[in-house]
Amino acid sequence: MATGTQIRTYFEGRWHEGDLPVMRAADHGSWLGTTVFDGARYAHGVVPDLAAHCARVNRSASALMITPTVNTDDMVQIVRDGLAAYSPDTAVYIRPMYWALEGGDLGIVPKEGATGFAISLEAIPMAPATASTTLTTTRFRRPVMEDNVVNAKAGCLYPNNARMLAEARSKGFGNALVADAMGNVAETASANVFMVRDGVVFTPIPNGTFLAGITRARHLTNLRANGYDVQETVLSFDDFRTADEVFLSGNMMKVTAVSAFEDRHYNNGPVTQAVRDMYWDWAASETL
Repeated sequence: MATGTQIRTYFEGRWHEGDLPVMRAADHGSWLGTTVFDGARYAHGVVPDLAAHCARVNRSASALMITPTVNTDDMVQIVRDGLAAYSPDTAVYIRPMYWALEGGDLGIVPKEGATGFAISLEAIPMAPATASTTLTTTRFRRPVMEDNVVNAKAGCLYPNNARMLAEARSKGFGNALVADAMGNVAETASANVFMVRDGVVFTPIPNGTFLAGITRARHLTNLRANGYDVQETVLSFDDFRTADEVFLSGNMMKVTAVSAFEDRHYNNGPVTQAVRDMYWDWAASETL
């Protein structure tokens, strides 16, 4: 079942109206989970960092040994053509996807050049600026390169994220603050995470256990350009318990304030609000 509405699907060289079936039962992606995707956003009439998202889905495909078949520039143009059907006041989730069609060696290794490709566009509203979530810990952790494809935005990683999120929801919280294999904070179950203390902005340093997101990078650039002290460093759960503000960074909602980490409560503070304003001010400078 789809998440959004007003769905359009790009498949086999053209746009189709609706949620088109694209995978077969015997496709390698259906059978063995060789799927990758990326997510961009169309909102307020702009598509921030679209080229970066299209480039990353190609890198993700290569990481899973799926042969990318659409170059970044062509993918950007396909998306722009598909978005022409939506009004500027409709927020759209943009999801380019690859999957392996056939297996080669023992049926397990994806066969080179045997690739499925589609793009799904879904109308999904942006959360209001006043929206917030709450965090708790989870017993599940982020994997490492030696045991999973953490260098890709791969579908096979998301059952672990789902376990984290389900555990958090069962405890009455909105999301999970997740540790890496060493017990340091990595991200949440669905997004990268930032904290603010005494005016300094902190975020976990990329260590190969989580994707340092495109939106995360944009926030870092905007913050530094506007004179904020930003530090990528090792952070513990206790660091978050002593923070003044905490916010999440992800493509789906861009900036989400955190109102509590278990029994530690935060305000939707000035830095969180500034990050949101800086992001959309920057995005308005881009053109579709």
